[in-house]
Amino acid sequence: MATGFFSDERCFWHGGGNYMLTAPVGGFVQPGGGLPESPETKRRLKNLAEVSGLMRALDLRSAPEAGREDLLRVHPASYLDAFKAASDAGGGELGLRTPFGRGGYEIAALSAGLAKAALFHVLEGQLTNAYALSRPPGHHALPDWPNGFCLLNNIAIAIRAAQAAGLARRIAVVDWDVHHGNGTEAIFWSDPEVLTISLHQEHNYPLDTGEASARGNGKGHGFNINIPLPPGTGHANYLEAMERIVLPALARFRPEVIVVACGYDASAFDPLGRMLATAETFRLMTRQVMRTAADLCGGRLVLVHEGGYSELHVPFCGHAVLEELTGSALCAPDPMAATLLARQPGAEWQAHVSAHIGRLAGYFL
Repeated sequence: MATGFFSDERCFWHGGGNYMLTAPVGGFVQPGGGLPESPETKRRLKNLAEVSGLMRALDLRSAPEAGREDLLRVHPASYLDAFKAASDAGGGELGLRTPFGRGGYEIAALSAGLAKAALFHVLEGQLTNAYALSRPPGHHALPDWPNGFCLLNNIAIAIRAAQAAGLARRIAVVDWDVHHGNGTEAIFWSDPEVLTISLHQEHNYPLDTGEASARGNGKGHGFNINIPLPPGTGHANYLEAMERIVLPALARFRPEVIVVACGYDASAFDPLGRMLATAETFRLMTRQVMRTAADLCGGRLVLVHEGGYSELHVPFCGHAVLEELTGSALCAPDPMAATLLARQPGAEWQAHVSAHIGRLAGYFL
């Protein structure tokens, strides 16, 4: 039994243009490198693991594209047909900040296929846990409206495929991307068999979703948990939010497998977040969820790569996560660790955020 690592070079070839950061180019906005969702953060994570030697501790695998039947469990045919037609015609954009080029449909289906294969291999007992280096990301993708760099909802596609195959019913999603997992929330909004938990920077993206009061609907009420955290939350309070809200919610739900939407944009060096997380934050959150998975579901755990836009820091955050997943003694020390330690919030701010977390914890009981 080992840690699986699912990737494919073709996912790094997804691209789209006509943006500068997240502003459309034109007028006085000069064209530049495009959206911050570039292949380099993911490619550099993989490169770092190869150079450090950690890749030798991983079971390297790839996967086929998720098939149309898989995609149709989450996305309507009308959207898939429009996406495929635009992709075949040279690319375009169907939602908000989701440009793609020729072949973008197939690359997005491959990204979903990596997430599906990682989940299947863990549920089938081939792997202890797994990491899918999926790109493009997926947690913002609504069934019929892509947004926030996400074209297909990778995790939802994987979950619905696993349920259809009879591999699991009760599945929990923990989303620690800095942005609210609005797409995953919407897809499972009325489903009591999928617990969705999102820790995110309050009112970042999307601006109008992610409130704690959004709990689900019908039979799914209570099975959606949003944990909006203030900008500048920092390392200690992230771990506190996990301990006081996320882990107890998982214990109450008792899933058969835990899936993490693993974004690194809560990093202190991320251009799209302001949360002051460190590589050690991601390492210890992984340790927390691994411990819980061991207690609840035989250690079955899958991490699916989402956001994270610092080419410098994402590789070290991801390496820390992979070190923890594998139990390897190999280490790639975070070159910004000393700087980040100096930037962490003081006791007064930590107490303020702790009180906020306490109020949320009481709300979800």
